[in-house]
Amino acid sequence: MFSKEEAQKIKKEFWTEFAEAYPRKWLLYDTKIKDFSFKFYVDNKKAQVTLDIESKDDEKRKIYYEKIESLRTILHEEFLPEAVLERNFYLETGKAISKVWVEKTGISLFNRSSWPEIFDFFNDNMDAFERFFYEYEDYIRDLEINT
Repeated sequence: MFSKEEAQKIKKEFWTEFAEAYPRKWLLYDTKIKDFSFKFYVDNKKAQVTLDIESKDDEKRKIYYEKIESLRTILHEEFLPEAVLERNFYLETGKAISKVWVEKTGISLFNRSSWPEIFDFFNDNMDAFERFFYEYEDYIRDLEINT
């Protein structure tokens, strides 16, 4: 096990090496939709690339999720076959969000030999998420268009 300081150092090295391996600007929080963001996540058991819909307005969250859900077949067939969609995903805080994600298990942030595999997973899946978003951005963004 690592001390808190050692774990922080490893995390910093991980993200620095990822940025060097894939030097590009990711979409992430810059979707221009409030509380609608793409995220990278990694711990000692898994890596995830996620789309989190965290609107405090449950109606907006529902609409955005239903728009993504209405595109499920396209998302699976053309972009991310392994994507999981969950309307009500509960964070550790108890807050409900809507979430779409892909996951790779059997890897660890704390095992340097798995970093290249994680980096490739992040790159391939975030790129697919971004291409999906850009392709359907107008539809997703427009709250007036019903699903």
